[in-house]
Amino acid sequence: MTITFITGANKGLGYETARRLIEQGHTVVLGARDSDRGAEAADKLGARFVQIDVTDDESVAAAVTDVEQHEGLVDVLINNAGVQGRFGTTDVADLREVLEVNVIGVVRTTEAFLPLLKRSTDPVIVNVSSDMGSLAATHDPARPESKVIFPAYTASKAALTMLTTQYAKAMPEIRINAADPGYTATDFNNHSGPQSVTEGTDAVVALATEGPGAGSGRYVNRNGSVPF
Repeated sequence: MTITFITGANKGLGYETARRLIEQGHTVVLGARDSDRGAEAADKLGARFVQIDVTDDESVAAAVTDVEQHEGLVDVLINNAGVQGRFGTTDVADLREVLEVNVIGVVRTTEAFLPLLKRSTDPVIVNVSSDMGSLAATHDPARPESKVIFPAYTASKAALTMLTTQYAKAMPEIRINAADPGYTATDFNNHSGPQSVTEGTDAVVALATEGPGAGSGRYVNRNGSVPF
């Protein structure tokens, strides 16, 4: 039985990831900031809900305590929670808010869950990043990423991808990788993306279900490992 904790899982990519992993036999603990929406989503999926706000130390610590008391350990941690920020702005407040969720929130959650992950015989961390943080993609005129101006979001995903590789080097005992969902129809883009949420979760699900020895420090999309 694989125990998987997913942040930001009450809708979109997180919800679909939870659904697919439950289908594959995972015991999913669905994390979300909004208690009502999180509980409703977990009830629909047959998951267990745990409230977590990745920007709040006490909330994250309480989530870890809850999981420790109920499941005892975590085999897979999926850092999916994220915010977009505002289009075209380099406003300091906006940048701070986005980085607090998309980068610091991942560090806060990862560090807090490490003791439970280390109880697993095959611990895995999947960070949901994006090609919006890729220098190659955002400079390629043929790519949609090159036509969007979201300074805070793009900077946060570039930082998250690098953070993933650094974590992987520092903790080789845990398989740590980043997943790029691709341009997926979600609330983030008013459902304008050409991919379905199922297609968008292909890379996340693949990383969450591959066996030991698959490698760490990789950046993966639905077609496999790709350059940063």
